[in-house]
Amino acid sequence: MKLKKREPSGREKSQEAVALLERLREKIYCDNSSDARHAAFNLSWMQEDGFDILKEAIFSNANRTAKGAAAYGLRKMRGRMRKLAISLLEEGLKHESDGTRQVCARALKLEKESKEGIKQQPPEQPQEKKQFRTKPKFRISEISHQRPPRYVPKNGRRQPPHSTRFNR
Repeated sequence: MKLKKREPSGREKSQEAVALLERLREKIYCDNSSDARHAAFNLSWMQEDGFDILKEAIFSNANRTAKGAAAYGLRKMRGRMRKLAISLLEEGLKHESDGTRQVCARALKLEKESKEGIKQQPPEQPQEKKQFRTKPKFRISEISHQRPPRYVPKNGRRQPPHSTRFNR
């Protein structure tokens, strides 16, 4: 898909930020869904600029991979842009494009399920200590602080600690 040149919003602080946003914008529209989702996640951390790019991707006539990635990025928005992202997904339910409506409905369903899952987790209960019902298999014995006796061979001769040419 051929993308039109995006005009900088003026919020970018440097030319590097503009280049990064352009690269992420191009990655959202690629056919590889993993790369598109990574780019959408990175855009979700970029507040207004990321929001604008994700909004453009979800309401454009792009393929379903790009729309799904944009919905993923909107779901992962944090902070003050969170409510705007959810309202944008709800707005997508009224869009004329069938693909956009389906992607937004799925994203809102996943968002609702994740919120319910967090609320319905039961509090952890302290675990009881397990009691042995049978005797343990091993008995703990005392440890002697004396050195063990040295091994003495049966013939009474002691071996040197290293090998020499005579006892190989």
